[in-house]
Amino acid sequence: MVTGVPLAARRRAPGRPTPARSEITEQTSLGATYVRALMRSQLRAGLAALAVLVVLVGSLPLLFALPHTPSGGAPAPLVWAVLGCAVYPVLWLVARWYVRRAERNERDFTGLVADPAERGEGGRW
Repeated sequence: MVTGVPLAARRRAPGRPTPARSEITEQTSLGATYVRALMRSQLRAGLAALAVLVVLVGSLPLLFALPHTPSGGAPAPLVWAVLGCAVYPVLWLVARWYVRRAERNERDFTGLVADPAERGEGGRW
């Protein structure tokens, strides 16, 4: 196994930014496109999490209003059990998914603009 700094990284002067990173730093239209793509992917993840919460948690009042008992609504212990216990695991799972997705988006973006030597990919042939 051969390890070391890739040839392209050795040719680049130390401290010289990668082309993508310099595009972002100099605020060119290409750099703005990179940042806009990251922001769009983060927005999509946030809207997906919000949609899941609206469907799952936001529909609970409609579910409780359906006639389950002769008196016309859901029984009080069921309502309290759902609102007090069952909602929190759903919130936790959606939040966990969102954080993982946001971190993956940022990791992909960093991988796009990082120097191959910084990513640790350059040592194997």
